[in-house]
Amino acid sequence: MYTLYGKKGSGSATIEAALTMAGAPYRMVETASWETNDAFRDLLKINPIGQIPTLALPDGSALSESAAILIHLDAAHPGAGLLPRDESARAQAIRGLVFIAANCYSAITVLDFPERFYQDIDDAARDHLRAGTKARLHRHWEIFADMFPARPFLAGNDMGALDLYAAVVTKWSGSRAHLAQHRPPFHAALLKVEAHPKVASVFARNWPAK
Repeated sequence: MYTLYGKKGSGSATIEAALTMAGAPYRMVETASWETNDAFRDLLKINPIGQIPTLALPDGSALSESAAILIHLDAAHPGAGLLPRDESARAQAIRGLVFIAANCYSAITVLDFPERFYQDIDDAARDHLRAGTKARLHRHWEIFADMFPARPFLAGNDMGALDLYAAVVTKWSGSRAHLAQHRPPFHAALLKVEAHPKVASVFARNWPAK
C-alpha cells in the first residue's frame, strides 16, 4: 500500500487522482507545512523539505515532486494509462509534466510564499512581486494551452497524468478565470477532466461544491 502525505485542495490531489486511476490502494495522511501536526514530523523524516505531495512507496522509500511521482506511477501501473504508450506522445506528455512543475508550480510558490524569495519584504514590494509573478504564471498557462490543445485530452485520446496535473494546478492563483477568458477551449477541457467518472470523486473531495 502507498502512503500519500498531502492536504485537501493541494497538489496532492493530482496524485490521489492518479492512484485512483491506477486502482492502487493507498492511505491519505493529511499534513502540510502551513498547517503542521504530528504527521508533519513523520513527513520530515522522509522528505526534509516537508513538501506535499510526498508518496511513501510499498518498499519503504519515498518520492516527492509531482511530475516524478506521476512518471513512476505510470511505470508501476502501465495499465492505468497515465502516460501514452506511443513513444512520441509519451515524450511530449513528460515534457508537459515538467513544464507545469518548472514554470507554473514554481510561480505559484512565489505567489504563496514571497518572503522566501525576498527577505524583509514590505507590503509594496510584496504586491509588486505578486502582480508580476501572477502575470507570468497566466502567460505560462496560455503557452501551455497552445502547446497541448485537447484532442480530446491533452496527450491524445485518453485522459492521463498530464490532464490531472493541469486540472489541479490551474485551480490556484486565478488561473481558471484567466483561461476561461483567454483560452476557453482549454478551460473547457479542464472541466471535462475534473468531471470524468474515473476521478470526479477525488476532485469533489478536494474542492467540494459550494
